Amino acid sequence: MFGKRAQDLVETTHFRAERFSTVNGFYFFSTREKTLEGPFATREEAERESRAYVSRVSGRQSYR
Repeated sequence: MFGKRAQDLVETTHFRAERFSTVNGFYFFSTREKTLEGPFATREEAERESRAYVSRVSGRQSYR
């Protein structure tokens, strides 16, 4: 993905990575801050909580 984020000074290539993983049957998601959040019982729950996480760190209200 070639583009520029708001905080970037110049355009560059950004690589997408799979943010969801399973460990011993539980689901986790990784963050840009290099933390692993979880465990969650289902991938759907992990996806929902990852959206809530993004809302919290960006200062927006989370709607589930």
